[in-house]
Amino acid sequence: MIKIAVASENEIVTQHFGHCINFNIFEVEDKKIIKSESIDNPGHRRGFLPNFLNDMGVKVVISGSMGRGAIDIFNEKGIEVIVGARGNAKEAVEAYLKGSLKSTGSVCHEHQHHDQCDQCGQ
Repeated sequence: MIKIAVASENEIVTQHFGHCINFNIFEVEDKKIIKSESIDNPGHRRGFLPNFLNDMGVKVVISGSMGRGAIDIFNEKGIEVIVGARGNAKEAVEAYLKGSLKSTGSVCHEHQHHDQCDQCGQ
């Protein structure tokens, strides 16, 4: 069983990982979703969310884009990062499980965590 977290705006993949409203967490066994839940984003603080999701047992994270710092922390923890996803969170996970969702490498560069990310328009 693996856990996949999708940074979301309710049921839709968010375009900015750290500022998502919630994480849709999918438990997967034999490439099938067996359980899903939504948890509120506990807050955007440098380095916090990758550790929070790691502590939950998440092994894959899907988002529209993500800052380099978060990607580096996920990589250090052996968590796969898929960025460039769009659309429905569950459909993104299903595409990942089929092998058709590939990371585009869409990284938010040094936006100083202000209200807007110039790279991704959020």
